[in-house]
Amino acid sequence: MLRNLFKGGDKNRVEPEAAEKESWFNRLKSSLAKTRNNFISQLSGLLRVGRKIDEKLMEEIEEILIQADVGVDTTLTLMDNVRETVKEKGLGDSSELETVIKEEILNLLGEDAPLKFEGEPPYAILVLGVNGAGKTTTIGKLASRFNTDGNRVLVAAGDTFRAAAEDQLAIWCERAGAELIRGGEKAEPASVVFDAVHAAKNREADVLIVDTAGRLHTKKPLMDELSKIGRVMGQAHTGAPHEVLLVIDGTVGQNALMQAKIFNEAVPITGVAITKLDGTAKGGIVLAVKAELGAPVKLIGIGEKLDDLRDFAGADFVEALFAAEDTTET
Repeated sequence: MLRNLFKGGDKNRVEPEAAEKESWFNRLKSSLAKTRNNFISQLSGLLRVGRKIDEKLMEEIEEILIQADVGVDTTLTLMDNVRETVKEKGLGDSSELETVIKEEILNLLGEDAPLKFEGEPPYAILVLGVNGAGKTTTIGKLASRFNTDGNRVLVAAGDTFRAAAEDQLAIWCERAGAELIRGGEKAEPASVVFDAVHAAKNREADVLIVDTAGRLHTKKPLMDELSKIGRVMGQAHTGAPHEVLLVIDGTVGQNALMQAKIFNEAVPITGVAITKLDGTAKGGIVLAVKAELGAPVKLIGIGEKLDDLRDFAGADFVEALFAAEDTTET
């Protein structure tokens, strides 16, 4: 049985203490500072008490959202919902508009969707993403998290086109206490993954994390390769991959959506991990991913520490985004 892996997945899982939760929130709030300065500060200036809610105000808000990399389509959807709520509640003063915007952002994000295992182990995660998005780091942090919770973790080095990729994975696996299955440079990726699935089953591993190549400049061969890996995993283990996790770099903004759509063509994505939110003013991409890709944001990364990758919680994200500048990191 998978041990202490997911929220709600094990009644024995110990939830973080209040102090730890507060520390994480403060780190999240700090990581969103650039986005908050780019987005919320401008929004707050518009929503000064006493300003009349009119179409000119709505259009100015739309412009701010687009500049924060929320995206045109997502912005229009969000603001249509805001307009409808304003009309239903009969609001005329802008002082209540920030609350409406926060509520509609939460509605847009939908329910939280943490990683959740169902079926026989090993729980198999197929990880996608372009080179440089933080894929290897994300795999290492996930492996560490699962290992800390008492699970045996195997990692498959499915990116066999870059020797450096396997070397980086090896370093992370050592740090995380995970076992690495590798086939060597130029080995056929699907074959490496096939062997890794059987190794995970034979060794009674709880979790298998599969790395893949991210060479979008060779789009067609890469898409074919990823599709094949997905099929091989399913043939070797019923229900696999249980999770198809796309890792995107939060600093690239709307370009990440184009990447996501290309990968989604090869293997349907079940969730997204957004990295490097601590280094970008484009945190609005979190909204765009959910609205335009359809897959939930499951994980966010806000730093280089092993515990800087956490389950995405929409309420915490919105609260940190709109938080006043009066909290210091603990």
